[in-house]
Amino acid sequence: MTAIPLHRALAAELRQRIRSGQLAVGESLPSEAQLCREFAASRGPVRQALAALRDEGLIGGGQGKRPVVLDAVPAQPFASFLSFTRRAEITGHVPGQRLQEIALRRPDATVAAALGLEPDALAVQLLRLRLLDGRPAALERMTYVEQVGRSLLTADLNAGSIYAFLTTQGVDLHAARHTFDAVAADAVDATLLEVPVGAPLLRERRLTTDSSGAPIEWSDDRYRPDVATVTVTNTRSARAEGTRTGPAWTGEHPGGAARAEVAGA
Repeated sequence: MTAIPLHRALAAELRQRIRSGQLAVGESLPSEAQLCREFAASRGPVRQALAALRDEGLIGGGQGKRPVVLDAVPAQPFASFLSFTRRAEITGHVPGQRLQEIALRRPDATVAAALGLEPDALAVQLLRLRLLDGRPAALERMTYVEQVGRSLLTADLNAGSIYAFLTTQGVDLHAARHTFDAVAADAVDATLLEVPVGAPLLRERRLTTDSSGAPIEWSDDRYRPDVATVTVTNTRSARAEGTRTGPAWTGEHPGGAARAEVAGA
């Protein structure tokens, strides 16, 4: 198994201390020098770890001042709540994937309608099994409009995040709408996720659009319920309301939870 980079291990440890209350909201973190001594690390990995926590909104401060804990729940930027890979890494798990199939074909009527496609239009469809720490976690049924999906036909989709790859290709991933419900595992789900046929699965349906509102992707993702759960947190403040969403795995695995944080920021 590939070793976890030091800065990610440090971030995971500090994140756990914040989540558990060992480092409370409003409390200062140890100084960089203290963290270097505690973890026998140079300043580079320590600063990378702190930068990750700042990006998640867990800590604030800097420029000669000790970071202060701002929140116990990590806020996820757009790229991370779309990306299974990034969500897993943020929460200290090892992501993986196994592409089962990919093809250029006519999607069924429901998917075509979701993407605003004509009945005879082609789209790129793929089936991919996602892993957490080597165990089956989710099964993705993803459909991309042809002009976006064609680049996936020759890409190595076992290498990591599709969203990261599409971003490097200049694809305008602007917004996504997520719908969660429960479905019974069909024969394909059961085989790949290693559950009985008819077992309950958490389903996330996602429509991703570009900045003009044009649909790019429709996905039907199914999660094992012993791996993924959804927690919704609502907050209100004087600032403009917004939302954040997308599963983020927490706790130990197996039994770790996928948590979708939805908050008025």
